[in-house]
Amino acid sequence: QVQMIESGGGLVQAGGSLRLSCTASGRTSTSYSMGWFRQAPGKEREFVAAISWSGGRSSYGDSVKGRFTISRDNAKNTVVLQMNSLKPDDTAVYFCAAGSISNWPRDYSYWGQGTQVTVSS
Repeated sequence: QVQMIESGGGLVQAGGSLRLSCTASGRTSTSYSMGWFRQAPGKEREFVAAISWSGGRSSYGDSVKGRFTISRDNAKNTVVLQMNSLKPDDTAVYFCAAGSISNWPRDYSYWGQGTQVTVSS
């Protein structure tokens, strides 16, 4: 089992930045890829970003490319999502997940509880 805990969410004005962190505990010796997803009220869960175990491969959803950056520190079992140039449309609950690198939620085995990001206009 792997437990995931997100932090760093909050309220920010449009154009601002936030940094989300996710720390994994438990069976972290397994080489999981890590991903971030988000879900706004009434919408499906949306892929945001993913990074491979080594950090050598990453991918981003079209709506965040060029604004968000994913990184990881395996020594600290942490993955970070740096979010810049935030827009009101980025408002959602953000979830981190561990599993196989993919754009699809079904490919991730472990999930955090989510952290709220609210961007005001």
